[in-house]
Amino acid sequence: QVQLVESGGGLVQAGGSLRLSCVASGQIFSSYAVGWFRQAPGKEREFVAAVSGSDGSKYYADSVKGRFTISRDNAYNTAYLQMDSLKPEDTAIYYCGIRSLYTAVQAASYHTWGQGTQVTVSS
Repeated sequence: QVQLVESGGGLVQAGGSLRLSCVASGQIFSSYAVGWFRQAPGKEREFVAAVSGSDGSKYYADSVKGRFTISRDNAYNTAYLQMDSLKPEDTAIYYCGIRSLYTAVQAASYHTWGQGTQVTVSS
């Protein structure tokens, strides 16, 4: 069974950058699609970005397009979310999830999640 651990969150000023990591253990990582989602207090978990396990295709929410970059390094069983030009509205707990091969924007489509990492952007 795959386990996921996120790291890299923290407190940053608006306009700053953070890089989140999602490390997988337990099974072969390369065949899974990886999604990054976020959840702010009182809100539902929302899609941020995803990368396919089939051809490496990447998808982004409109709200982060051009500011965030998702990537993966299968040799290290790790996915990344580079976040630039951060805004206060990006403040949330960020989670990575995996599903079989193809990406999806619905959180319910992902079957394994990490514990999350807090990102706080001050104005």
